[in-house]
Amino acid sequence: MKFSEFSVGQVITAGPHTVDESSIMDFAAQFDPQPFHADKAAAHAGHWHGLIASGFHTCSIAMRLVVDHILRDSESYASPGLEYVKWPAPVRPGDSLSLKVQVLEVRRSRSGDYGIVRWQWLMSNQRGEMVLDLVATSLFGMR
Repeated sequence: MKFSEFSVGQVITAGPHTVDESSIMDFAAQFDPQPFHADKAAAHAGHWHGLIASGFHTCSIAMRLVVDHILRDSESYASPGLEYVKWPAPVRPGDSLSLKVQVLEVRRSRSGDYGIVRWQWLMSNQRGEMVLDLVATSLFGMR
């Protein structure tokens, strides 16, 4: 999408994306090798009673959905960061994740050189449980 296509209140959906056990363990092995992400036996014996995805894996899945459904061929070039990120429920093997993105703010920079989109990303599983809630700001070129 181009910057000019965004409007406050707009809702964009993406997904589903099904998470499998091997992707959870592969991500964990490389980036977050805590036992409840990377070791099936330890995960089953632990607090979560089974393997769960890293929160950062969950964010990566959301980012992929946003790129595939919103940012591909856009003028997006950076993000100054997130206001917050929350993982209200864990992602487990077999979960089917869907993303809802709501545009909160659209404006031009003071200089007029770039556009700013502030948006909330909400991802839920097939049971309707929220697994990710974040607010991000993205910068777009002004072609």
